[in-house]
Amino acid sequence: MDGQSPPSHKATEGQRRENVKIGSEVEIVLKKDQKTGKLTRGIVAEILTSSASHHRGIKVRLKDGQVGRIQKIYPVFPKINGQEYQEGLT
Repeated sequence: MDGQSPPSHKATEGQRRENVKIGSEVEIVLKKDQKTGKLTRGIVAEILTSSASHHRGIKVRLKDGQVGRIQKIYPVFPKINGQEYQEGLT
């Protein structure tokens, strides 16, 4: 073994470009925060990675101008009468 983690059998949602949409709420890791893993939350303004996937996460620019790789994508829930509806939750 070379000391690296074994590859994941399933790519996480932030590693696949098809899962990233302009306007999505995400958490990214900024280049300066890669060592600590500190996450920054924001809204995707631009998708910078052109390939279909990236093992460290798709690179995006947030609306506030910060650039980083997606670690988490927050789900978008439908609105009913102006309220977010999450099936199974009351």
